[in-house]
Amino acid sequence: MSESVDDVSKSVNESPQNCAIQHCDKSIPENSGPKEDDRSVSFFEFWPTWLIYLPVVIQWLVLSVRYRSLTLPLLANPVIPLSGMVGGSKHELMREAKGACKHAILPWVLYVATTDDVESQATTLLEQCAAQGLALPLVCKPDVGCRGAGVKLVHDRKELLDVIAHYPAGSGIICQKLSQYEPEVGIFYVKDPRHAQGDIVSLTFKETPSVVGDGVKTLAELVAVDPRAANLLELYQERNAQDWERVLEKGERYRLLFSASHCRGAVFVDAREHITPELVAKLNVIMADLPDFYYGRLDVKFEDLNALRQGETLEIVEINGASSESIHIWDKNARLMDAIKTLMWQYRTLFQIGAWHRKNGLKTPGLKTFLAAWRRERTLTGYYPETD
Repeated sequence: MSESVDDVSKSVNESPQNCAIQHCDKSIPENSGPKEDDRSVSFFEFWPTWLIYLPVVIQWLVLSVRYRSLTLPLLANPVIPLSGMVGGSKHELMREAKGACKHAILPWVLYVATTDDVESQATTLLEQCAAQGLALPLVCKPDVGCRGAGVKLVHDRKELLDVIAHYPAGSGIICQKLSQYEPEVGIFYVKDPRHAQGDIVSLTFKETPSVVGDGVKTLAELVAVDPRAANLLELYQERNAQDWERVLEKGERYRLLFSASHCRGAVFVDAREHITPELVAKLNVIMADLPDFYYGRLDVKFEDLNALRQGETLEIVEINGASSESIHIWDKNARLMDAIKTLMWQYRTLFQIGAWHRKNGLKTPGLKTFLAAWRRERTLTGYYPETD
């Protein structure tokens, strides 16, 4: 690798810091960074994905010529098929975790859908969960999927039946324990294969927005007058249709979504100023027990800011591979050029790590393999239930 992890961390941290967000959890500080203006979103935040990634695609083609391989980044994480770029199985990655990493991941069970009726499948699934000490409520999500597709908070058997009904036979459902903590953070972790320790290059609070009732306005009206939520009116209406015209009681807090995914309407806040040596040290202890993982983002629940800074009470919801983003770029005060530079650095890093693995004997997968995985993921995503 031509750049050290220290150089990488420094370059990524040059982009702007965060500011307060609407309706944030009280465990997250409301003024943790300089406030640049009163905008509710960055001007590019909801641009089409292809437009934001166009410079990345051009760079990928240039680097493919330089490194003589179009698929070299798919070697970055040997522990995951295709490095977790597309079509990756969540359970195949999590089952590789040992020791501290396994302990940090919230307990989970994989259920593979069958052709049996949904009642029978629900009974079997709940029996599997009970054998592992899990019970409702559970977070159910696809084994193969990305960007929060199909994530559901399941409270009872009726909701579980509805979830199972969406999965075709042979597809996997991850049923995971609901975290005891509300705050969530995205931790982007990179480790130079030549070094024993990795580094945190991005830290981002993931806020699931809510509105507070006044006893007069309907949910629809409350969302419409919120500076940020109004930009996503149709998205929130779709997910909250049954309560959309209901008048919220005074002081009633209503959460608009469960899954903390940006494309589903979550708010991301740059939190890099809260990266501490203690947090980095703890994460290195955890990730040492996931061999051959060098690049990706961990979605983590935590008790409060002090605990996060000390690297304590971390509960891993998910570990994402090569397709991950340093999601601080979606902070409302992020600058377009800083976001593009961050994404381009990420993909340069993937090529560099992949080149190291190729030099040490790994073979790059073919483009046909990549396309087959992409088609399978896309097909499965069409079946999944609407994300909460």
